[in-house]
Amino acid sequence: MAARDASRAGGGRVRAALRDGAKRALDVTGATLVLVVTAPLLAASAAAVAVDLGRPVVFRQRRAGLHGSPFTLAKLRTMREVDPSRGHETDAERLTRLGALLRSTSIDELPGLVAVLRGDMSLVGPRPLPVRYLDRYSPEQARRHDVRPGVTGLAQVGGRNALDWPERLALDVAYVDGRSTRLDLLVLARTVGVVLGRRGTAQHGQATSAEFLPPKPPADAHQEPA
Repeated sequence: MAARDASRAGGGRVRAALRDGAKRALDVTGATLVLVVTAPLLAASAAAVAVDLGRPVVFRQRRAGLHGSPFTLAKLRTMREVDPSRGHETDAERLTRLGALLRSTSIDELPGLVAVLRGDMSLVGPRPLPVRYLDRYSPEQARRHDVRPGVTGLAQVGGRNALDWPERLALDVAYVDGRSTRLDLLVLARTVGVVLGRRGTAQHGQATSAEFLPPKPPADAHQEPA
């Protein structure tokens, strides 16, 4: 019995290693291909951002990666700097027309493919979120960090920012539990349609997406029972 269990465990590790190797090969091949094909578009978009917003052209932010380890994610800049004197405070006030176009077409995400080549991200996985969110997740939601974050994922093809946070995070965990090469290919195929359709780029009532905040405890959560 012990020998059989050990054999099964060994077979599981081999299958996981093969799956991870296939995923990494897909990541490197796919990211390289997309960057090469879209290089003229990316260069033209960067030039347009420089004219529209000035420098820096690239927005960089620390995001939580595998096991919550921080890394730097780069995107094309789409917003003006915060400037209360000019009325540039909220996302809606800071987002330019060009920025809205870049976001709706996901062109602003193209620089993020460099993080895939570095190994900080995968093509498919939970979207990397700001490191300041790390202590806001429930233990179940935090399992989204058991895999590398992705450029696209189940939440992105399931509604993107149109979904509320609990729905998005639940889909992230569902990906962790059901990940496979077949699922990755399915998500990538569905991503093409989502991007072309420009669906779900903003949360309802928001210019982009509301900040993720943990649910508030009930008002009587800390009261002594009667």
